[in-house]
Amino acid sequence: MFWSYPVAFARNFLGKAPLWYKLVILLFLIANPVLFKVYGPFVAGWVLIGEFIFTLAMALKCYPLPAGGLLALEAVCIGMTKPETVFQEALTNFEVILLLIFMVAGIFFMKDFLRFTFTRILVKVQSKYKISLLFCFAGAFLSAFLDALTVTAVIIAVAYGFYDIYHRYVSGQDGSDAIHDLTSDLALKEKEQEDLKQFRGFLRNLMMHGAVGTALGGVCTLVGEPQNLLVGSVMGWQFATFFIKVAPVSLPVLVVGLATCYYVEKKKWCSYGVELPGHIRSHLLETEVQMEAKRGTRGTMRLVVQAIAGLWLIVALAFHLGAVGLIGLSVIVFLTAFNGITEEQRIGHAFEEALPFTALLVVFFAIVAVIHDQHLFTPVIDYVLSLKGHAQLAAYYIANGVLSAISDNVFVATVYISETKTHMIGMLAAIPDIGMTGQELMKKLTDPHTARADVLATLPQATAVQVKAVMDQFDKLAVAINTGTNIPSVATPNGQAAFLFLLTSALAPVIRLSYGRMVWLALPYTITMSLTGLAATYLFL
Repeated sequence: MFWSYPVAFARNFLGKAPLWYKLVILLFLIANPVLFKVYGPFVAGWVLIGEFIFTLAMALKCYPLPAGGLLALEAVCIGMTKPETVFQEALTNFEVILLLIFMVAGIFFMKDFLRFTFTRILVKVQSKYKISLLFCFAGAFLSAFLDALTVTAVIIAVAYGFYDIYHRYVSGQDGSDAIHDLTSDLALKEKEQEDLKQFRGFLRNLMMHGAVGTALGGVCTLVGEPQNLLVGSVMGWQFATFFIKVAPVSLPVLVVGLATCYYVEKKKWCSYGVELPGHIRSHLLETEVQMEAKRGTRGTMRLVVQAIAGLWLIVALAFHLGAVGLIGLSVIVFLTAFNGITEEQRIGHAFEEALPFTALLVVFFAIVAVIHDQHLFTPVIDYVLSLKGHAQLAAYYIANGVLSAISDNVFVATVYISETKTHMIGMLAAIPDIGMTGQELMKKLTDPHTARADVLATLPQATAVQVKAVMDQFDKLAVAINTGTNIPSVATPNGQAAFLFLLTSALAPVIRLSYGRMVWLALPYTITMSLTGLAATYLFL
């Protein structure tokens, strides 16, 4: 009788995850305090990063929140970081948390309009490479003005809707509102299973093209990614200034990224080139025609209201009329009020997709807090700061890219821009006859409301020349930081929140999109975009 309790505990631990996975997590939990005690926090910190990446890689075996959360909780308990640091990291990224909570839910209430629009595109554009380019370009264009997470939420909603329609049809539950397991094909015939396998491959291709598109467009503008706002605010750059400064790197990468999209589809590299079966395309069109016939005046009016909400969303985000999450909340209020969604249960369902990922993101901030407290990136930063000229720019780009691929690109950008600014303030302070402290001069030179030329004009000519040289290099390093954290980070789901959101979404297990498969599908983009960005950083900055 006594042994039944340990057995029950073992079975409950991490639920249905494989036994080997449970044992690995237990091994991690046992080893971490030992490593921390014997080898110190630096080694233990890097091991912890590897362990957390493992939980992300095994997301289809076990959602990363329970296992990753245990690792983060243990790190706090043994002193690798402090609860206050974790809170500060979450507070710093509060706008991203608000975005996840409200914007993703807002997109949920627009799903009918999105499905209506994208179904039209899907059935009318028959060429696979044209559809792929359309998804990639749409992701890039929207991410230049919206947030990449918002755009990713849109394409996830669209792909999930497509798959749900056809899977219910072949499972004999067409039109049913009952709970349906989209991950199971056991009740289907062999031919239907093969069709669904091809359909999943097609959707995986589109999702990756769209996700990479968010990185292509997100690097270009001040509002494209959270770290862009961070870098722009430190440098005092406005929207147009940011675009012009980054353009020598971002625009060549955009062209190469779209060209990569075309060639991987044409050449069928890295599992791309999967076609949509014709009868599935036909069924999606038939379903949409039937839904349109049943929609009636009230249904059409709902689509019109959702379209108006979509326009408001684009305008509000493009002009940065408020925090992204608050704009998402306004969409929720608008759509629930004018489309008659007043039941708490229907409203609550919209939040189910985003909240697990929100919790996972806060756990990730705990890992970031360990990186911060244990100064895990300090040796790399010290090395690149010791370099000069174009070699320093290339090293900045590479270092930010590599670290962003294993960590969070917002955190990497935060660390690098702050350390670089401190270094540049020291260089300014060493220049004679500036008439003030380096800190005060830097504040004037990066004031968005004051032209830098006007500040330089107040200095002695010889001093102004030296100050201008320092600030020109600072501008270039800021661009290298921004592009380095945005472009090579497509290599893994760790670097970009949009990629991590896709990996941990309800869609990923449905279309069999695992960590390893995402890395494989991103590989051609990683190679071409990263090398183009590196070459442009070295040659054009």
